[in-house]
Amino acid sequence: MRSNIIAIANQKGGVGKTTTAVNVATTLAAVRKKTLLIDFDPQANATTGLGYHCDSNSSGIYEVLSGDVHISEAISPTNIPHLDIIKSSMDLSAAEIELVSHNRREFVLKECLSSLVGGYDYVIIDCPPALGLLTINAFAASQKVLIPLQCEYFALEGLSSLIKTIRRIKNALNPSLDILGILLTMHDRRSALCQMIEDDVRKTLGAMVFNSVIPRNVKVSEAPSHGKPVLLYDISCSGSQAYVKVTSEILKRIDNEYAVNHKEKSAR
Repeated sequence: MRSNIIAIANQKGGVGKTTTAVNVATTLAAVRKKTLLIDFDPQANATTGLGYHCDSNSSGIYEVLSGDVHISEAISPTNIPHLDIIKSSMDLSAAEIELVSHNRREFVLKECLSSLVGGYDYVIIDCPPALGLLTINAFAASQKVLIPLQCEYFALEGLSSLIKTIRRIKNALNPSLDILGILLTMHDRRSALCQMIEDDVRKTLGAMVFNSVIPRNVKVSEAPSHGKPVLLYDISCSGSQAYVKVTSEILKRIDNEYAVNHKEKSAR
């Protein structure tokens, strides 16, 4: 079994990145895909969003990168069947400096994950809101990048530089890396500006943009304070239903790519 490793990234904070990571991972687990969520952000919001405390005394992704524990020792089960997590803490902020002196500093996460290949259907990496060494490690370890994009003007400004960075990583470090899609978040259909940005993004990037969008929804905002994904907090709300639709699109995109690749290999 091959693990599908997806980095969820945007260098701009507050765009719904962690919310997307937590809820996509939860939805994948709900359809019986064995899923691992890696909280790769020192802010540790994905960790607390699943009901864990940021405890520096327990093993997390920082201890894995430091070589203090094997990655299998840092995996914690969640209350959601088929979903595990590797937690984060503020200690991870030190990794950005410590990785600089590593011989293969861009590939530390990839090497740590190599022993888990086949153990999970999906590995979701919640990246920090920056294009530093942690995010580069996530890109070097992944096959796909999912980009949450808030429907506002300033969010658009960094999109082109993020896409350029992904292409550079693909050319220099990871030929398997591709953009899975761009997900419009915090979408308000009543806003003319929001609709204009959506139209502009779809016109420019076409099929790269997911058909589904994540609406502004109070339940999505409330759920993390209860240590729950929104799908467990209120399955019937518009935010939950939107993440179900997006995850369905993710599965279809990956299945279609597998089918195309298999067809090409068979034709050779």
